[in-house]
Amino acid sequence: MIELNNVLSEIGISKVKLAKYLGVSRQMIYNYLELDSLSKWPQEKRILLLKLLDIEDASEKALKSIKITSEYLENVESRLNQNVKDLSTQVFNYKNLTKEEQELLNDLIFLITEKFTEEKSKDTYYIFLYLYHVLQSIENVPEIKFIFAYLSKKTGFTQPLEFKFNETKQFILESIIFTAFNLYNNGGASRSKLVESHNRFVQEIENEKEEKLSRTQQLNTVRIQALKELGFTEINKNNASEVFAKIAEIESRKA
Repeated sequence: MIELNNVLSEIGISKVKLAKYLGVSRQMIYNYLELDSLSKWPQEKRILLLKLLDIEDASEKALKSIKITSEYLENVESRLNQNVKDLSTQVFNYKNLTKEEQELLNDLIFLITEKFTEEKSKDTYYIFLYLYHVLQSIENVPEIKFIFAYLSKKTGFTQPLEFKFNETKQFILESIIFTAFNLYNNGGASRSKLVESHNRFVQEIENEKEEKLSRTQQLNTVRIQALKELGFTEINKNNASEVFAKIAEIESRKA
């Protein structure tokens, strides 16, 4: 299962997405990945995973045969999206939630459902799609919660001097956002004046995507080199620590 974990990590599939694709909880995903063989997975989930990775079985040979390219990543993403379960079939477990958390979750579900039914507009889908993307990124982009706090204050739900997170960082970002919104709303910025800035924004995103793909391919190359130098053909529980140490050594040579 080490090889499977490596592949999932290299592809960049989050536990949230994998859980949604398989129709299970994130905790169940962790439980599955701790098993020593894919044969111990429920058959339905095992078949779905093989379909996702586009392989016949989960043998070391099959997993190593995967060539991670931009096209492969796009195909995996497409298969992930095609098999998304209908949210109405999901069962929510409130057992470990406080009363306030349960109420908030219920309010969120009700509001989103209402927006998609009674108040649906041409923008509804993309509004919540982007929100979903943002929520998935909170752990990697801490500023997101500061932006949420600012918007909560701006729309009157939260007192302006309330700081639930890092006060200094939140204060600074709120001030910057306030200035930016004033510039936007007062007509102090025009598309023609900001073309160059937006081009840099687009280029930065493209560069980050290229770096991610390059890093994934580089890690795969380094892993193969480490196995070759150690005389192994695969990573297993007996040699994993030695292989990872060799990978670190190889990367340090290139530094």
